[in-house]
Amino acid sequence: MIIRRFQQWARTAPPSQRAAGVGALARAYLYAGLDEAARDDAELILTQFLDDPSPLVRRTLAESFASAANAPHHIVLALADDQSDVSSIVLGRSPVLSESELIDCAAIGDPIAQSAIALRPNLPVAVAAAIAEIGAREALISLAVNLSVELPIFSMRRMIERFGADGEVREALLTHRPLPAALRAALVAATATALGAFVTDCDWLSPQRAERVMREARDHAHIIIAATSPAVESGPMQLVAHLRASGQLTASLLLRALLSGSTNLFEAALAHLADVALPRVKGLISDWPSAGFAALYRRAGLAEPLLPAFRAALEALATLDPAEPGDARLSRQRVERVLTACKAMNNLALDRLLAVLRRFEAEAARDEARSYAAALPGTPVREVGVPEAPLLILTDPDAAPTPPHGCEGGASYTIDMDALAAALAA
Repeated sequence: MIIRRFQQWARTAPPSQRAAGVGALARAYLYAGLDEAARDDAELILTQFLDDPSPLVRRTLAESFASAANAPHHIVLALADDQSDVSSIVLGRSPVLSESELIDCAAIGDPIAQSAIALRPNLPVAVAAAIAEIGAREALISLAVNLSVELPIFSMRRMIERFGADGEVREALLTHRPLPAALRAALVAATATALGAFVTDCDWLSPQRAERVMREARDHAHIIIAATSPAVESGPMQLVAHLRASGQLTASLLLRALLSGSTNLFEAALAHLADVALPRVKGLISDWPSAGFAALYRRAGLAEPLLPAFRAALEALATLDPAEPGDARLSRQRVERVLTACKAMNNLALDRLLAVLRRFEAEAARDEARSYAAALPGTPVREVGVPEAPLLILTDPDAAPTPPHGCEGGASYTIDMDALAAALAA
């Protein structure tokens, strides 16, 4: 009788009233302590409303059952397959749905539904891995910012492989995830690739020049990553393994690391390439003039003509002032020392290396100039009542007369003495 009366009322009631009635009946089903017969009747009526033409009614049904552990499973599962503004409600928090059901819903769902699953608290690892593999970019961003999810490393790597060129995906991963060194290097490579494609598409740089600029930027970033990698992940060893597998572990990178005052990347590279324990590698590097270091170098498979350059870099590292902690910039003094050593050998095999070192020298000089400019104090504010220091005025008697301020002839040139004194004292 109750079912028949409710059905008759629902046929003529407007959507807002049907939604209110469904909500009241769902709350009674969950919390009113109905007997078994009344509960079965209520479940039958609520099931019929899965076919209601109004999304408002179905959304009310989803909101009523979304967080309930005792909600009818078949109703929740049917709502999970509804349109996105209905399904996302139960997909985002229903405890009734199993891992396999969530994976299935993610596979057939749109970005809204996938994002709702990705934002679930304590999302199972299997579901997170599935979204990383098949989810849209919006879902991957949602997955990255959900800090209650323990994302496996292979899933984060897959996210980078699929959407590394997307800036929002990279930002979500970097901002919200403590990434290991290898994944940070993968993000650097993805960023460099995206920027290189952008500048070449705009015809700002030729493809060859863009590739060189991006490669040097990647190398600089890799040195920073190696210097900041925590000891819990075995220092830069994982980074070196990733760089070797991806073809980015080059002699230019290792030489740049030494000339930047960073030995940890060079040590890890020799240990990985030569398959020698890291403490033993460190001991041989500290005795760089010895035959033992030369044997380690050759076992690592590095080019024989470059051995003198690496020795000169290690010598410069040992004798010149150390770089600032955490500073991955090239040292101009070290670069010049290695350049001088390589020129003295007069070896044609080193011509390409000399070209690389000259680029390093130019980069170091520019960094040095930027640091000098940044360290200059700002324009001082003159105190009230203190007279301004007089400017020095020089006169060129051979120039056409342009007398300033009553001068009797010649061209006058004004020099700021404060600026001149600061420049001389620097």
